[in-house]
Amino acid sequence: MTIAPVQRTASPAWTDARLIMALEEVVETELNRHLKVAKEWMPHEFVPWSQGQDFDGVLGGVAWEKDQSKVTPLGRIALVVNLLTEDNLPSYHHEIATMFGREGAWGTWVHRWTAEEGRHGIAIRDYLLTTRAVDPTELERARMTHMAEGFESDNSHSMLHSVAYVAFQELATRISHRNTGHFSGDPLCDQLLAKIANDENLHMVFYRNLLKAALEIAPDQAMRAVADVVIDFRMPGHGMPGFERSAAQLAIGGVYNLRIHHDDVLQPVLRHLKVMEIRGLGPEGQRAQDELGMFLAGLDAQASKFDERQAALLARRAAAAARA
Repeated sequence: MTIAPVQRTASPAWTDARLIMALEEVVETELNRHLKVAKEWMPHEFVPWSQGQDFDGVLGGVAWEKDQSKVTPLGRIALVVNLLTEDNLPSYHHEIATMFGREGAWGTWVHRWTAEEGRHGIAIRDYLLTTRAVDPTELERARMTHMAEGFESDNSHSMLHSVAYVAFQELATRISHRNTGHFSGDPLCDQLLAKIANDENLHMVFYRNLLKAALEIAPDQAMRAVADVVIDFRMPGHGMPGFERSAAQLAIGGVYNLRIHHDDVLQPVLRHLKVMEIRGLGPEGQRAQDELGMFLAGLDAQASKFDERQAALLARRAAAAARA
């Protein structure tokens, strides 16, 4: 039941607690919609178990070597980044359970989301180890280092900032998984990551629709949250070992870069919510909308410069390969 009135207002009285209560019915509606459209899938069906063999060590198997897998070098980097990001699920669960609570529709969603996200890490790790796509020792060391450092969201100070962030981040993760599959060099890996990407897309729709309701209830505060999140956006795996170097390689390879971020993540969500078309904002909301518009224009220009550098670099690499 909605406790707080759902109405368009710029009132500063919209605390996190009031917003969570006011959005309860929206969460319930979106949860029911999600459960109707989400399709069950089994991670084990996308793992080629017959290719598996013992590794060296206790079982005295075959030591890992890079040429044992048909996964491309770019696909290998992207898969490790994606997996290490998924590995931090316990921290993500703690963040949203603390923010949204474990009761009612909010709590049901928190646990459902966690369960769906959990199978992503299971499936990717099983695939990587069975196909020998990555060094298992290095993968485990990276996991330990990443998780031991912990995770703290940039947006844990605000419920609206948290909702705004995941509305964009879930779409970013979906695109990262989908492009990783395309560049992996393995049709089975592509199929697996398509399943994972579909989950991520449904999660994006849930949070996007929730953000839309928040913009109607508390437009000024929600607009501020959207602007802050877009301007300061970072992927959740930014703290993993070697992330900056991996991110640069993925950007050049076309898995995820500024152009993709601007065109395929930010713009679709902002257009759907008609963020730049909202009128009647208060001073703070209007200021946030103006800041957002200026940032997007600058980001588009940065993406264009990146496109030029990427094209030049790839051309040089192709020429060098031809000479070789």
